[in-house]
Amino acid sequence: MLAADLFSYVDRVRERAPLVHCLTNLVVTNFTANVLLAIGAAPAMVVAREEVGEFAPIAHALSVNLGTLDVPQSRAIRAAVDAANGAGKPWVLDPVAVGPLKFRTEFAFDLLDSKPAVIRGNASEIISLSGGAASGRGVDSTAAADAALDAAQILALKTQAVVAVTGETDYVTDGRRVIALSNGSPLMTRVTGVGCALSATVAAFVGAAPDRGEFWAATVAAIAYSSIAGELAARDAALPGSFAVAYLDRLASLEAEAFGKTLVQRDIVSG
Repeated sequence: MLAADLFSYVDRVRERAPLVHCLTNLVVTNFTANVLLAIGAAPAMVVAREEVGEFAPIAHALSVNLGTLDVPQSRAIRAAVDAANGAGKPWVLDPVAVGPLKFRTEFAFDLLDSKPAVIRGNASEIISLSGGAASGRGVDSTAAADAALDAAQILALKTQAVVAVTGETDYVTDGRRVIALSNGSPLMTRVTGVGCALSATVAAFVGAAPDRGEFWAATVAAIAYSSIAGELAARDAALPGSFAVAYLDRLASLEAEAFGKTLVQRDIVSG
């Protein structure tokens, strides 16, 4: 895709300031909210089972993260997903640590029937969700992203969702089209919440997209924007603490020219 076309989704997020309802894990709530603010979106951390059904239809998109899942949160997520679907609002699934852990894995498979707009995970999580052998080490993948490419396409065709596999190289597919993105920095794995916040960023981008037909391109744009911001932030800061601040600054300040000059992508022809 042309860099200018991808950056148009960044402009749309900044212009529309989509309201993103986040049901995320306890570790990353603050960082996720700050990332959404930095990109120009509006975060909302409404988590009570008694309120999520009312709030989800108000938001432009819902981001669901299973990182610290428990029974009360699973009930709140189910209510929020049902309400978002009822209102025609897109939602994004981040299946953290799915595969080795039974409770969250069964819950994630149940959620697949509720038609997420996007599924964003690491290679091990995507392989597990596609029906492959469980792997992973907690929140970390034990497989390279390219090893999950076939699984991602299978999962996308099965669920009609856009599937993003993130790692050293990121892959985004709708089952037919596949694009690889090769920006980023190893420091992005040294700060808690960067990956989880990426799923919320994807929710903001699809929430600002005009229709479901643009969710694939919007997801590509969200991941490209976030990884380029990380790559440029690593030039400003060499250690994790200062990188976290530099990353937020780059998310807030990245413009089209630097985006286009830094973007590394390639189309993949599916066999």
